[in-house]
Amino acid sequence: MKLDLLIRDARILTLDDTRPTARTLGVLHGRIVGLDEEVEHLPAHRVVDAGGATVVPGFNDAHCHTAWFGLTLTQLDVSTARTVEEVYDAVAAYAATLPEDAWVIGAGLDHNRTGGRYPHRDALDRAAGGRPVWLKHTSGHACVVSTPVLRLAGVLDPSFTDPDGGVVSRDEHGRPDGLLEETAQRLVQRHVLPYPVETVADAVDAATRHYLTEGITSFTEAGIGGGWIGHTPVELAAYQLARETGRLHARAQLMAASDVLHPLVSHADDPIDFGLDLGMRTGFGDDLLSLGPVKIFLDGSLLGRTAAVSEPFCGCPHNEAEAQNPTGYFQNDADAMTETVVAAHRAGWTVAAHAIGDRAVDLALDAFERAQHELPRPGVRHRVEHAGVVRPDQLRRFAALGAVPVPQHNFLSAFGDAMAASLGPERTAWSYRLRSLLDLGLPVPGSSDRPVAPGAPLPAIQAMVQRLTASGAAYGPEERVPALDALRAWTDGSARATGFAGRKGRLAPGYLADLTVLDADPLRTDPDRIGAIQVLATVVGGDPAHDPHGLATPLAPRTPAPPVPPSPQGHQALRPQENV
Repeated sequence: MKLDLLIRDARILTLDDTRPTARTLGVLHGRIVGLDEEVEHLPAHRVVDAGGATVVPGFNDAHCHTAWFGLTLTQLDVSTARTVEEVYDAVAAYAATLPEDAWVIGAGLDHNRTGGRYPHRDALDRAAGGRPVWLKHTSGHACVVSTPVLRLAGVLDPSFTDPDGGVVSRDEHGRPDGLLEETAQRLVQRHVLPYPVETVADAVDAATRHYLTEGITSFTEAGIGGGWIGHTPVELAAYQLARETGRLHARAQLMAASDVLHPLVSHADDPIDFGLDLGMRTGFGDDLLSLGPVKIFLDGSLLGRTAAVSEPFCGCPHNEAEAQNPTGYFQNDADAMTETVVAAHRAGWTVAAHAIGDRAVDLALDAFERAQHELPRPGVRHRVEHAGVVRPDQLRRFAALGAVPVPQHNFLSAFGDAMAASLGPERTAWSYRLRSLLDLGLPVPGSSDRPVAPGAPLPAIQAMVQRLTASGAAYGPEERVPALDALRAWTDGSARATGFAGRKGRLAPGYLADLTVLDADPLRTDPDRIGAIQVLATVVGGDPAHDPHGLATPLAPRTPAPPVPPSPQGHQALRPQENV
């Protein structure tokens, strides 16, 4: 047998407890076929001398927004603005490069970084020279628009009323000020969407190329096809196009937005009365592109104080909308959302319920419990996306139901100070938990919610270990974990949470040959340096998909070069060899 790839002289962290480390790894037909003595004597089409570099399973982001992230790479970035005046300046400069009737579309707006203030539509009108302006909040749960957009959306009509599950903010004079929360964003989106399939495929291309530079080999796209999170009703077709044209560079699992599920007609013996046409559901597809859970939004965000919490948020409200809803709000009628969860469960779906506030977490767990009572499905593990505030009594319910919490620990360094100010000390200790969830035996995946926050896995692993905010304050320090647990979350934990246990997340025989080569071992690196570890190469299915150091460069057979002394941070370069 001749291997496709043999990696040797590496520090391989397998994440397999039966064989935690190895030096050599063999790949054939996209899968790992052996380690060390099992393969080191075999010939290979390509042999890579790793020179002591660390090899880990490919990172798996279990909750992100890939198409959205790809689109932001071509839009106005206002994430660095620290005052609303800086936002206006950025809009003016960008608008000056556009035709007079073009939209100014921007991303990354965060009122927590601009002194708690949102841009006002009057000032946006002046900055953009009357052009339509659409600035998306970094949380994804709000946006700010200019007067032409409000007029187009019908918000300025005297008879206008706020939509269910959304709020149109108003200033001290009772005028809409441009801020649209939650489902109110659809008032804008219906005039911009759908995007062409080609545009979405290009966004997937740009996003997944970027993922490879960070060692990400798999991801779960957290909502396609509908609601305020989708980009086109035929978004799955965009992913298929990306795959067919070489623009899908990492393995994709796609959540269908609950808005696209609808009543179905099937045989009376079949419980499939709700879902997608043809009865497609969670699990359809293959290892490269598959259909994941159905995504349902129960509440909003902590950043925008629209998450449904049991007790009022701390501090002064930032606007009239917050003053009117001191404990946040649900996205829809609670009974109606429960019925959606139960119907999806009955039809064979895994459910991913967006629930950030503890009141929304209660709703999610209640719905899961009812669904399992009405139709037991022992093998399914429904998910609570974000699980932002989990009270101590709710921990026991997670364990009893086997529900998977999907928190984003990269939020702690990005938004921790603002979240702590909104929650207060007691609830901060319950927020974005980790240690207490792992202690229950629950699979906790690594995830980013990108582009809501920076999504690189290594800084997120550091955040899991340190749990520090941008100001250096400790954020729930009792929830800290060792680096091994954090690494396991971003690999094996994500595989378990997404239904791919036994196929990815470990470097063991039979597993997909998805791996990341690092210039230092995160288990031997000081915690405050883990985020600075560099990705040297990313391999997907045995193919070096990201290869800045020449891992896949064809070379004639040669005598191995002398060892390269490691840099202070670790490994410097890979030395590829062919046909030896």
